[in-house]
Amino acid sequence: MNRQRNRTALVTGASRGIGLETVRQLDRAGLDVVLAARDLTRGRAAARGLDSPRIRVEELDVTDAESVEACAQRLADDGIECDVLVNNAGIYPTVSYFSLDEDIMRRALDTNLMGAFRTCQAFCPGMAQRGYGRVVNVSSGLGALTGNVPSPAAYGISKAALNALTLVVSAAVPASVKVNAACPGWVRTDMGGRGAPTGVEEGADTVSWLARLPDSGPTGGFFRNRRRIDW
Repeated sequence: MNRQRNRTALVTGASRGIGLETVRQLDRAGLDVVLAARDLTRGRAAARGLDSPRIRVEELDVTDAESVEACAQRLADDGIECDVLVNNAGIYPTVSYFSLDEDIMRRALDTNLMGAFRTCQAFCPGMAQRGYGRVVNVSSGLGALTGNVPSPAAYGISKAALNALTLVVSAAVPASVKVNAACPGWVRTDMGGRGAPTGVEEGADTVSWLARLPDSGPTGGFFRNRRRIDW
């Protein structure tokens, strides 16, 4: 009898913060995890801190299509199939709208939106072909349109666009591939700052929960604290 292979998750922007904690939680749940980081040295240092044989480190810059393609090819060459994709890599520009220049706006969209666009195109077709997949786009309530104007400007607009991408991808794949967005809340990380009310373990909880949804789980939704919220 053939032994069923272990599920493999790839987490982007995973050398620190919510990404690193998501790696930790998925590793503890028994998944093989690809810790993907733009800075390979930092990624390796982060992985050493977790000290798990199930964690593999990969260099991946989501703003560079060639970097995404190269990472996907290295994994394929080693026989590694990506079952779970956590699009966590992101930047948080706080410039007000009328002080916002095109370079900052482009960088926000290139990282927060196009990064997930590139990785979904690279890894979701394989999930669909194999009949199993989980995609989690780490978004934010600051990008929600219901009862809110996305803010700060570049960040909020890019996260609102990421939410739209979540719906588009969820409609483009079979039901066996669950595609959802997560709002971790305001989390105490380098990005969120020391004054944030939510610890990183709690912030990553909904992300790792969506990454491990059962076949009966939801798709095409936006979640905070494991509960669906409005777009």
